[in-house]
Formats: sequence, structure tokens, C-alpha cells
Amino acid sequence: MKYKDWLSEWLSNYIHTSNKPRTYVRYENMMALHIIPALGNYELNEITPILLQKFITNLAIGGNKLKKQGLSASYIACIMSVVQNSLKTAYSLGLISECNLNNIKLPKIAQKQVECFTALEQKKIESYILSSKRQRLKGIILCFYTGLRIGELLALTWQDIDFVNKTMIVQKSSHDGYVNGKHCVIVDKPKTHNSTRQIPLSKNLLALLKQIKKDSKCEYVISYNDKPLLVRTYQRTFDLLLKKLNIPHRGFHSTRHTFATRAIECGMDVKSLSEILGHKNATITLNRYAHSLWEHKTDMMNKISKML
Repeated sequence: MKYKDWLSEWLSNYIHTSNKPRTYVRYENMMALHIIPALGNYELNEITPILLQKFITNLAIGGNKLKKQGLSASYIACIMSVVQNSLKTAYSLGLISECNLNNIKLPKIAQKQVECFTALEQKKIESYILSSKRQRLKGIILCFYTGLRIGELLALTWQDIDFVNKTMIVQKSSHDGYVNGKHCVIVDKPKTHNSTRQIPLSKNLLALLKQIKKDSKCEYVISYNDKPLLVRTYQRTFDLLLKKLNIPHRGFHSTRHTFATRAIECGMDVKSLSEILGHKNATITLNRYAHSLWEHKTDMMNKISKML
């Protein structure tokens, strides 16, 4: 059996039925763009560690055909995860006699530095949004004070807001998809099991939400023309806002990092912050924001020393 034929069968019978639609589409794209063109015509038993290592090298050197450059280490790792999982399934079914992938070397993934907005930049963004008539921009403020991911924000409905108990329930996430050749919003389960969570709302956030709801005719908290927004559309809106305010570009996810950083600066404990962010455990939060925690401790020690 050729590898491309097995990939098609594996995708249809082992991935499509047990994963989110978004995962299926992502796997399908990686296969079409990278895996099948390079490895598809080989027989299953011809897919050796040496062949895969050459495949990885080619991806790292010129995997991006449009830009004529290599793919990122993290994206190569995603592609190889698809390859490895497909081969492991083939081995478990007896389609290949061995599956020795332990000696494959992947490019090292550089640890991304956490980027957040300064307090002054955050204030500038908030002041502009609060003076604007564009209600959908207020979702940015919600993210600054709750740590929501962009998909979680855009999937938020009024049923998720409890004005009496002053809480927000995060139980959905949206992403961009295609239906009948057109872009559309697809609402699915959150990123992970731990992403389902309850977030306490301050008086100011409750007032902001009531203001949004007063002018809303849509079930979604953040909408435009009474329709839910695409992730890429809201990202573009955010990028244009930063440009207008002459604030250096940062991805939308920086609003989440900003919330975490401000929370640490205010003295929130790591366990509580981890629960609000929807991390699997406090260790993830600690590792991701270790720099901010160290700066906070240093600042506190400086304040204490001044008391001597």
C-alpha cells in the first residue's frame, strides 16, 4: 500500500471520527501541502527513519514554497506528529513490520518570549475603545481583564454571562472555517478540558457588559451587524487599532499575557491565576510567567528594603 493511500484511510477512519473538525482540517492541509507531495508515492514499508530525516531537513530548508524559505521548528514538529501517529497506527494494525522513530531529530523549538503591553499602552488602548462607538472593540478590554483567548471571546454568548452571580463561564471556542467555499464561524469545545472554567467579573466589567448588551441584538457578546465575527477579522481590527494608536505591533494573544502580568503585579497567587487562565496546572503558569513573577518579587523586596 502506498503511503498516500494509507494517509487517506487513516484520516477518514481514525482522525475524522475521534477529533475536533478543526484538527481534521489542519491534518488534511498538512498532508496536502507537505506530506503527500514528498512521501505519498512511497510504499508504507519504504518510510524509513533516514527518509523521514531527509524530509525534515527539506522542510527546514525550503518547506515554505511561497516565501522560498524553511518552515518554523514548531510547524515541522506538527507535521511530524501527523507522520508519526499515522505510522504508529499502521504498525499497530500490522501493516508495517516495524516503527522505529526514536532516533529522528527535530529542529529545536525556540522558547517564545512572552509579550505584553505596558501599563501606559494598555491605558491608551482602553481610553480609545471607551470613547469609541464601535461596540465590538470592547471585547479587547474584556480580554485585558479576564485573560480570554480570542476564540473564547468570539464564542461567548449572553447565556455565558451571569449578571446576578457576577461570573462568566468559558465553555466554547470559535475558529474560522469553510462551508460551501465560504468563510464561516465554527463554534466548538474549548482548547482543552481545563479551558472550561468560570471567571469572576468585577463591577467595572459587569458595567461594560451591560453597556454592550444594551445595544446588542445578537446572542454573541461580541458581534458586528448582529452576526458573530471571524477570528481573522477581529485580529485585523486589533492590528489596525494598534497602528492607529502608534503602538508597536503585538499579536492579539498579548492581551492574555498582559492580563496575567497585571494579575501578578497585583499580587494574585499562581494557583488562582492558573485557574482563571484555564491552564492544566499551576506549573505551566509558573514557567510561562516566571520572568514577571521574579520582577514582582524583586519590586516587593525593594519596597521592603526602603522600610529599613
